[in-house]
Amino acid sequence: MKNQTINLALFLFLLHGSIFGQSDKIIARQGKVSFFSYTAVENIEATNNQVISIIDRESGEIAVQMLMRAFVFKKALMEEHFNESYVESDTYPKLTFSGTTDALKGEELNDAPIFIKGIMDFHGVQKPVEIKTMVQTSTDTFVLEGDFNVNIADFAITVPPLLVPNISKEIQVMFRFEYAPYE
Repeated sequence: MKNQTINLALFLFLLHGSIFGQSDKIIARQGKVSFFSYTAVENIEATNNQVISIIDRESGEIAVQMLMRAFVFKKALMEEHFNESYVESDTYPKLTFSGTTDALKGEELNDAPIFIKGIMDFHGVQKPVEIKTMVQTSTDTFVLEGDFNVNIADFAITVPPLLVPNISKEIQVMFRFEYAPYE
């Protein structure tokens, strides 16, 4: 609970600075996060296009927040099982990440990999993570894109023994955030 409060406080701090015109803060209002689970029995994939992220380029702080119920699946039954049986979206409605990197302070980041260290708060578990990210910049946008793997046991997600063959123990997560100055 303490880390959830810290994540929320960081997110609000970064948002507050953006609202009051801090030019060093950028925001992605419709970031995309998707995941993929591959097993011999079935593939499971979903996408969330309503992820918000804020970066303070001066301090190198980054915050990400997404609602778990915003993931869209190809099959409605998969979506129901995801929300009710695995991530328990009513009890744990969102995932947050707060982290830092010194690499965001640089001017020449195009196509450069950077590492962002932080705390992921998911399913009631706060876990330190380090995420490799590619950076693309242009005059109007700043893009972070990458992928990483999540071991579902690390976040206390249990799979009923009957369904173990259907769900991968390690889920591939892909993300893309297009940032723009907050105006």
